[in-house]
Amino acid sequence: MLTVQNLNVFYGSLQALHDVSLEVREGEFVTLIGSNGAGKTTLLRTISGLLAPASGEITFRGERLNGLSTHDICERGLIQVPEGRELFPRMSVVDNLDIGAYPPPARRQRLQSREEVFRLLPRLEERRNQDAGTLSGGEQQMLAIGRALMARPSLLMLDEPSLGLAPILVKHIMEILQELNRQGLTILLVSQEVRLALSLADRAYVLENGRIIRSGTGRELLADTGIVSAYLGL
Repeated sequence: MLTVQNLNVFYGSLQALHDVSLEVREGEFVTLIGSNGAGKTTLLRTISGLLAPASGEITFRGERLNGLSTHDICERGLIQVPEGRELFPRMSVVDNLDIGAYPPPARRQRLQSREEVFRLLPRLEERRNQDAGTLSGGEQQMLAIGRALMARPSLLMLDEPSLGLAPILVKHIMEILQELNRQGLTILLVSQEVRLALSLADRAYVLENGRIIRSGTGRELLADTGIVSAYLGL
């Protein structure tokens, strides 16, 4: 579904990604792990069209994404949940959700999509008229995921959705993602919740200093003593 080949990205003269290649197949749950500053967010932002690569190619369902605007990429079904949620705090839960249904095909199914989100995330329905800024951290993350689902993605990319949440909420967010994947949604997850993320992953990649240094199934990486030592401190 998604193929990244030999991607190089710079911030000015500083190179952030070095010949990064990965793929996400339809229906997979793929996890990307790495330390802070490894380039994970840069990679997602480049795939989403927010950053322009110096070289390399990104294709989605066989179509080249290089040079397309972010909204054109969204309309093709590739949607990102950004780190930090980026909600509109003075707008209601419902209004934040409806903004997610911006792509024309999603706009036509806005009411149906909203009901589907409420079935998956009933807490949002309970809070539907509250301002987003008054929600708890876990509720805000659910809203960020719900807003992305309103765009009716075929591939959902999430950048650190568990950041700053209590362990019980982290587990709940991961269960939501697992259920979405069971329903057929393809997922690319960036997470520092390494053990939990790898346990859910069909396949995973390790990004360090802007380079992919390891890949394999989630189970293989969990069994890798080097990965365990570096990321789990065991």
